[in-house]
Amino acid sequence: MNRPYVICHMLTSLDGKIDGAFMSDPACAPALTEYGNIRNFYNCEATLYGTTTMAGGYSDGLAGRLPHSAVSYPKEDYAAATELKNYIISVDPEGILGWCSNCINKKNRPKAHVIEVLTETVSNDYLAYLRSMEISYIFAGKERLDCGVLLRKLKQTFSIERLLVAGGGMMNWSFLQDNLLDELSLVIAPVADGDTMAVSIFEKAYFLPARKPAVFELKGFKQIEGGSLWLRYMLKG
Repeated sequence: MNRPYVICHMLTSLDGKIDGAFMSDPACAPALTEYGNIRNFYNCEATLYGTTTMAGGYSDGLAGRLPHSAVSYPKEDYAAATELKNYIISVDPEGILGWCSNCINKKNRPKAHVIEVLTETVSNDYLAYLRSMEISYIFAGKERLDCGVLLRKLKQTFSIERLLVAGGGMMNWSFLQDNLLDELSLVIAPVADGDTMAVSIFEKAYFLPARKPAVFELKGFKQIEGGSLWLRYMLKG
């Protein structure tokens, strides 16, 4: 393939939510542990998150007002020098996220270099900001994200062969919209909170065209301590 193998890996409640109060319930703890362990099973070089997920726990919030750059940068991909071979892919179409480093070092995960995914709506000042931080970036679309272009560039520029897509719901669906998910990995915790405002596994953005329901084929399952389940599906067709 001219793109990485893509796995969507999510922890969900029984009511299909991927955030909310259920995550802090003690009954969810075994599922959370297994969710982390399964990351190692897939052995991906990169993990991709949407803007909201990045702002909530990975980036340094939002960038805010940036100083004006006297240097004009072309809207071309930029690969910063790094010795790291693991990556956090940050989908940030308009360029709004703030950073304190060009790498992220989460507990029990390998240190990872940040790659920002932008569209051509991004400002020159934001490009200057990323370059000053030595954060890599690629362009994948003029006004809206093009997941096909994104995947091809991740393989061509960074030699990424396996990519873990880990939310949010709109980000997950953006790949599914174009049949770019090869595998779906769900760890289901035996809890539900009924929160109608929480994000679901897949949520289609209003601007995307209608498509037929995605159909998956069960590849395997495993019962986890505490009544949780790990389900593996392949996208049919």
